[in-house]
Amino acid sequence: MSEKTSETTPAARPLLAVDNIEVVYDHVALVLKGVSLTVPKGGVVALLGANGAGKTTTLKAVSNLLHAERGEVTKGKIVFNGEEVQDLSPNELVRRGCIQVMEGRHCFGHLTVEDNLLTGAFTRADGRGAIKADLEKVYELFPRLKQRRKSLAGYTSGGEQQMVAVGRALMSRPTMILLDEPSMGLAPQIVDEIFEIVHRLNTQEGVSFLLAEQNTAVALRWATHGYILESGRIVMDGEAKALAENEDVKEFYLGVAAAGRKSFKEVKHYKRRKRWLA
Repeated sequence: MSEKTSETTPAARPLLAVDNIEVVYDHVALVLKGVSLTVPKGGVVALLGANGAGKTTTLKAVSNLLHAERGEVTKGKIVFNGEEVQDLSPNELVRRGCIQVMEGRHCFGHLTVEDNLLTGAFTRADGRGAIKADLEKVYELFPRLKQRRKSLAGYTSGGEQQMVAVGRALMSRPTMILLDEPSMGLAPQIVDEIFEIVHRLNTQEGVSFLLAEQNTAVALRWATHGYILESGRIVMDGEAKALAENEDVKEFYLGVAAAGRKSFKEVKHYKRRKRWLA
């Protein structure tokens, strides 16, 4: 019998491992400072933090979209499915099964909903039949898109455009989706609908998710694990349920403070000096 532990087996290997990366913009601005995180196969991991904390930069570092904004990973490594990928092009990463849904949805407004969805299959070479079958699967997930399939995407609602963006990503047959601020600008009912579909894709289709989200309460409700970013550093992580019950997280990110606790400014300053930025 082999003496190797389960930690070295492929089954135990995380689907995504970000190892101590630093990101610099314009060769000057250090934005991420030693960020490390993992996403297990079949996991839903939330990347939390205020605006400007580095959530989007982390996702773009993984998806290799930094160069479009004069950014680069200057230290550390990013491993997806057992392979270092920080030097691959975004197209190559999509072909390996990892794709990002950008903040703000970024649909092609002059194309129909269906044409937008079909652009997600541009890296595939498995024939029209397979692509058509996957298009029908997207319509099963998003019945509203089937009703609007001939409408110009630019004239659909914000919620429908978010559905288009997720559906377009699904057309590439991903094993992991990097989802950036899916709740931004959407009504609570639509946000719940989007996250229910994320949950369905995760549990039924086996798609893993790394999602960046300012709405901490919603993200922790649906995620299995969470990381909190501040000023480009991971300052806390843990199981989603434990984070949701943590008093500091409640106060700083959920707006719930226990009676008798110090002010936000005093506690935050103390935490930063004594633990978070140590």
